[in-house]
Amino acid sequence: MAEVRVGVVNAPAISDELTTGLVDDIRGELEARFPEVRWAFQLLDDGLVEPPADDSEIVGAARQLLLTRAWDLVVVLTDLPLMVVRRPVVAHASPMHGVAVLSVPALGTLAVRRRLRNAVLRLIGALLGEAEDDGLGEARGCSADDRTDAAGRRRIDSRLRELGSVVEGQAPSLRFTTRVFTGHLRLLFGMVRANRPWQLAARLSRALAAAAAAGVFALVTPDIWTLASALGWQRLTVVSVGSVVAIGLTLIVGARLWERVANPRTRQQVVLFNIATTATVVIGVAAFYVALFVLSLLAGLLLIVPSLLADAISHPVTFRDYVEVAWLTSSLATVGGALGAGLESDEAVRRAAYTYRTSRATERGDG
Repeated sequence: MAEVRVGVVNAPAISDELTTGLVDDIRGELEARFPEVRWAFQLLDDGLVEPPADDSEIVGAARQLLLTRAWDLVVVLTDLPLMVVRRPVVAHASPMHGVAVLSVPALGTLAVRRRLRNAVLRLIGALLGEAEDDGLGEARGCSADDRTDAAGRRRIDSRLRELGSVVEGQAPSLRFTTRVFTGHLRLLFGMVRANRPWQLAARLSRALAAAAAAGVFALVTPDIWTLASALGWQRLTVVSVGSVVAIGLTLIVGARLWERVANPRTRQQVVLFNIATTATVVIGVAAFYVALFVLSLLAGLLLIVPSLLADAISHPVTFRDYVEVAWLTSSLATVGGALGAGLESDEAVRRAAYTYRTSRATERGDG
């Protein structure tokens, strides 16, 4: 029985939730589709290239890895956005090299695991010389009734002989692109989702400690109660926006998260990185602010005695007064968090702001 050795190279930044069980699902589909071929998979966690990089660089690095490890095919799951003539590239398949690259963020935010599985199956089919498709989109899975004939088996054997040789120069390849506007939106949403912005504050211990200290101080200070009542919702809004901007700028500027374009060839990718980073920080800080507001409101209702609050604001206490106190408290706590974020190391902020990338390869074996 012929054996096809397939390497699946997974960028460390991609969530394990997406890749767990992926190989087993794909192997089952392929064995049903090609019953006379044994499929051997090997998983490797490796970023392959340092961003920013384009798909040709990833294909070159993957090809070298394929030759080194004696694989027949390799599928690279990257967290990098890929572009060609300003169009987002979902995947790049080079049948001659036996290499396929899939940009996981380009799959969007909904049903990503199913999209990923179907896309990998479609790419392996493309590498084996099956009918080309004009795009991955909503790829359909393969059923057990799909059988290869003798010609299909000969095609696979021919492909394996091709892939076993060293390829020099340029070779034809397939790129699966999307519409410009919707493709860019899906790509950005996918990149932000991969960064898990709602976990931003939880990864910054110094920012959390400073925010907690500032919040407790503000919540038990009668002058803060009086100020919150006197400011009104317009000024409270300005203060809250200012506090969010303060911690956002502290994170982006202080840790040098904003990348500069060093090579015009990677300009689009760097722009996407910067937009995704900004969106991640904004969403993360907003989630942080909302959490502080809820905690401040609950703590205020529990700890601030209505009679003391009434003496401080010089009118009967209503629920709105507690909301205003919590509003100002959360803004001051956010400013305190900005001060704490300034004490974080650049590495800690980078780990918090977007999924950490490592260049060290980690092998996970077949399975």
